[in-house]
Amino acid sequence: MVHLVSMSIHRRSGADLEMPKHILIAIDGSDFALEAARYGLELAASLNSRVTAVTVVPTWEAIGLSEIARGHFADEYAARAKAYGDACLACVSEIASSTGFSCDTMQTSSDHPDRAILAAAADRGCDLVVMGSHGRRGVEGVVLGSVAQKVLTYSKVPVLVYRR
Repeated sequence: MVHLVSMSIHRRSGADLEMPKHILIAIDGSDFALEAARYGLELAASLNSRVTAVTVVPTWEAIGLSEIARGHFADEYAARAKAYGDACLACVSEIASSTGFSCDTMQTSSDHPDRAILAAAADRGCDLVVMGSHGRRGVEGVVLGSVAQKVLTYSKVPVLVYRR
């Protein structure tokens, strides 16, 4: 199996390339995101970098339910979303500990996961973002959008995109 990794690096002219000291790994709970997380953790271990894993769960308003349902199930949704996010982060922590590495974790909720990932990177002082991309193309890619593409476009730090 071949894995493609693409990385966006913006470097000021004349500046030396520094290895990342704090890597943010963004996950969505999919098996593929966990593969990307494993790659990011292995990279961090080889560079002796700190790691923070982040997952972003959609807000109640972002899931697009009708006005009738709004407010009636918000508490239940919030509890289930938190449990899902906790489970995602527990998987990354387990991968990290199985490799003898540790990582910090954080969960946030947002209508815009790309913005939340970039905010987490800035808040935690991360100098590299690692994330997977499902590689949607054509109409599916246009309709669904690409969180990875948006992070690549707006990030002020390098972004490593792990792809199948």
